[in-house]
Amino acid sequence: MTPLKSPSNPPSETHPIEVRDVTLSYGQRIVQDKLTFTVQKGATFVIMGGSGCGKSTLLRHLIGLHKPAAGTILRDGHDLWHCDMKTQHQIRQASGTMFQSGGLWSSMTLAENVAFPLEEYTNLHPREIRELCQVKLALVGLAGFENFYPAELSGGMQKRAGIARAMALDPKILFLDEPSAGLDPISARRLDELIIELRESLHTTIIVVTHELQSIFTIATDAIFLDSATHTMTAQGHPRQILQDTTDQNLIDFLTRGTGKTDRQKAICPESIQLQSALSSSAPSSC
Repeated sequence: MTPLKSPSNPPSETHPIEVRDVTLSYGQRIVQDKLTFTVQKGATFVIMGGSGCGKSTLLRHLIGLHKPAAGTILRDGHDLWHCDMKTQHQIRQASGTMFQSGGLWSSMTLAENVAFPLEEYTNLHPREIRELCQVKLALVGLAGFENFYPAELSGGMQKRAGIARAMALDPKILFLDEPSAGLDPISARRLDELIIELRESLHTTIIVVTHELQSIFTIATDAIFLDSATHTMTAQGHPRQILQDTTDQNLIDFLTRGTGKTDRQKAICPESIQLQSALSSSAPSSC
């Protein structure tokens, strides 16, 4: 496989993503203001918040699809909007994205979907590409489904296939937009387990947008909360630590489903705190 080169002359001690005093807006309407945070290498970093707070908007800015209204977003120490085209290409190629819909081409088989970035960005022989497609699909639990079309799969399987394609080029950073949206509880939990496996086995830095509490407490090693009322980031840290320490009522309501319980940990389903290892034998959570 053609190796992906690291961006030329990156600054020392860089992080996968650094956000410095960033403002996101649509015209005159500010979505989020003065965001500052760092994503550590190998983290599963969750962007959480209620509907309309700007989670997906922030994700698109981190990917590099939109330019911030103010401030700087660094990827591996480089500002995508102020570096040469070669460096831009290298940085973009070192990341993979799965949008909420999964983004699969309906006219292509799963193998063809996964093969597409390999055909576009590498000089691999077709046989090597076929083998890699099998490996990537097996990685997400879809071995034997290479010749299936997206419409022939369940929603959870489509999301897994979308992740396989996003992982085709062995990205350093994986962006996932609402990966468990629309899935039943069992499929959502299995997708959470897959995300954990990818981080632990491949040491991939994973950025996840979600408002699903079970997923947040299960997969996150770090998280930020975007407040739609103040248009600011009001917390960063591990979700359980945030819940324990915060006095922000909006954040407490979000993380406890609005119960406002005094014992905050009891507001979270126990299954979301410690994911069980069994995949096929467990029943749905009663929470």
